[in-house]
Amino acid sequence: MLEDIHQQIISCTRCRRLRTYCARVAREKKAAHRDDVYWGKPVPGFGDPNARLLVLGLAPAAHGANRTGRVFTGDGSGDFLMRAMHSAGFANIATSRHAGDGLTLTDAFITAAVRCAPPGNKPTPVEIAACHAHLVAETGALPNIRAIVCLGRIGFDAAWRLLASRGIVVRPRPLFAHEAMYRTEGPTVIASYHPSRQNTNTGKLTPEMLASVFDLARREISWRRV
Repeated sequence: MLEDIHQQIISCTRCRRLRTYCARVAREKKAAHRDDVYWGKPVPGFGDPNARLLVLGLAPAAHGANRTGRVFTGDGSGDFLMRAMHSAGFANIATSRHAGDGLTLTDAFITAAVRCAPPGNKPTPVEIAACHAHLVAETGALPNIRAIVCLGRIGFDAAWRLLASRGIVVRPRPLFAHEAMYRTEGPTVIASYHPSRQNTNTGKLTPEMLASVFDLARREISWRRV
């Protein structure tokens, strides 16, 4: 079932602006990756189908997952994220360089609110909404999710839309803050700053801060029953 959903994601053509942009990036490439064959298509999630932890990010990077075909792979954000996940026991290695690098996830599944790399890393509200059905379908095939780590505000908002589609609505509306945690009738939602270059280079998000989020997630899934 999950494989069928991923094929539907890969073949999606709903957002013309995003498909045009991803195809152009894959054709023109980046000098550092001029010999690579870019993926250039929508990117499905990656990880353990029996995962209790869902990691929900923003979108593929133009020369990261749009190049490698695996979410949070091939750029600094992927390595930054994987160091934290490795330290918490969710990843077998602390880097995420390419689809054949041997990375495997245990008890975790990584996905994104938007599956195509957006120009300027900024999808429109219409594009986010168009992609939401993919998140609903993909997570519907992950029956054991007990917690969602949301990387950034867009991931955080997408998590609440996902829960609302399951009839889980929290009032008042939860506020986004790093390491904020909200328990619901379904999965617990944990917020984190996104491991973007802007956040990691400025120190807004440090390795210790992200490691703390995944330590919290590890403790949370160890006792939650959803």
